[in-house]
Amino acid sequence: MKTTKFDIFPSEENIPESYQFSAPMRQTEYLINGEIKHWNGEMNDIYSPIFTKQKDGSLQQKYLGSSPLLTGQEALVALDAAVDAYQLGLGDWPTMPIGQRIAHVEHFIKEMQAQRSEVVKLLMWEIGKNLKDSEKEFDRTVDYIKDTIAELKDIDRDASRFAMESGIIAQIRRVPFGVSLCMGPYNYPLNETFTTLIPALIMGNTVIFKPAKYGVLLIRPLIQAFQKCFPPGVINIIYGRGRDTVGAIMETGKLSVFAFIGTNKGANDLKRMHPKPHMLRSVLGLDAKNPAIVLPSADLDLAVEECTLGSLSFNGQRCTALKIIWVHRSVVDEFLVKFSDRIAKLKAGMPWEDGVSLTPLPEPGKTAYLTELIEDAQEYGAKVINPQGGTYDETYFHPAVIYPVSAQMKLWREEQFGPVVPVVAFDDVREVLEYVVNSNFGQQASVFGEDSEKIAEVIDVLVNQVSRININAQCQRGPDTFPFNGRKDSAEGTLSVRDALRVFSIRTMVATKDSTQNRDIIQKIINGHESKFLSRDFLF
Repeated sequence: MKTTKFDIFPSEENIPESYQFSAPMRQTEYLINGEIKHWNGEMNDIYSPIFTKQKDGSLQQKYLGSSPLLTGQEALVALDAAVDAYQLGLGDWPTMPIGQRIAHVEHFIKEMQAQRSEVVKLLMWEIGKNLKDSEKEFDRTVDYIKDTIAELKDIDRDASRFAMESGIIAQIRRVPFGVSLCMGPYNYPLNETFTTLIPALIMGNTVIFKPAKYGVLLIRPLIQAFQKCFPPGVINIIYGRGRDTVGAIMETGKLSVFAFIGTNKGANDLKRMHPKPHMLRSVLGLDAKNPAIVLPSADLDLAVEECTLGSLSFNGQRCTALKIIWVHRSVVDEFLVKFSDRIAKLKAGMPWEDGVSLTPLPEPGKTAYLTELIEDAQEYGAKVINPQGGTYDETYFHPAVIYPVSAQMKLWREEQFGPVVPVVAFDDVREVLEYVVNSNFGQQASVFGEDSEKIAEVIDVLVNQVSRININAQCQRGPDTFPFNGRKDSAEGTLSVRDALRVFSIRTMVATKDSTQNRDIIQKIINGHESKFLSRDFLF
């Protein structure tokens, strides 16, 4: 695939002043036991996916700065800090009344919001996310935290009463697991990371947080907020190579919860390091190969619009993206024409430009990998359908619609995680259902059509293969009150506002036989506020 000059990269003087990145950030800070430490060892150089035009017409990749490459030694110090703060469940944080933990998180929200413009700017420069989506990611994260607080209050209100059943009096409450490790993805380095990090904290766990491989610097403006808002050891932030840091933590067996969003191979490799994997609760968001199924009865204009958004929002770099599109043979030609025309209208450019949909890709070597997928498909008879599809300029890769895709091709089975869209024609919907059944992945699917009987047939098969079926709509995570999970190699555990609070906690109860003596004991404990667990306190 030949390179093409798309002329989307700016000169420095053409970058709006408010979004300019004038000087590289040398981040040496990391947070352990409430202390911001400074690293003086090996550093990780960080480059933007954005290039800038030089005076001689050449392009130069923007150097953003560097972050610490901590070793296993520092990771173990962070682990010790989290273990000491948890103190086998007797520490101040896990035993703190929920209302007080909520107050710490509310304080963090205020400190976090003060850094909005800086975090949004870094999202654009570090991972190429456009301005609108970067702002949306920040604001959605704040909303998620607020919703988490509201949901926890509701859960606690339910738990404030005593249950009486079969002669037993009991109070059932949720308590933390212990030390949690939270690792997020580069495509949503703030939002998806915080959907595990915040529930882990607010439920009373102590946390080690390792930012994503890309989208690292944007955590820097929040380190002081974490330090200011949480007691020492409750939240510890480390950087470095996973094999050096996370591996060392896993091997100790001291970790209780592993929250990870990435590949199933990466998750498996890390989990194997834990000496007692049955004692490790895992919350995993992993790979996906979400199909769209366009039935002959589909409204093609609607299907094209949703498939465009579903396959190419943030350049297709979403686990919930549509990764393969199945179209009935009777409408596939018309679909491809409309789909190509719609893609041609997408604007490519810099993240801060108005109306930009297509931006440079942050992963080194990504354009080469996507090119390899296309060339592999072409060897087996597929073609690039849309004009300029698959051509690239440095880190910018123009979306490619590949058709017809078949089982011999890598695009049939591999998650491309980028702007390459494989299209398959089918004659009988059972072909599609067989593909989904035999797939290693099982996150979501989208079905487009107006024949209710046929849609119902598809639904009844898919509900036992994937965790969400979207009718006449793209695959997506939200709203955050809905469960977000997957089957097979796509996930472990369920996330939503309520489910996340559950997954980072366990129900524990205090019970006694119903007798006058036992009632008096419980009443004295409650009236005298003698226990932090047994309580009738009610959160408003």
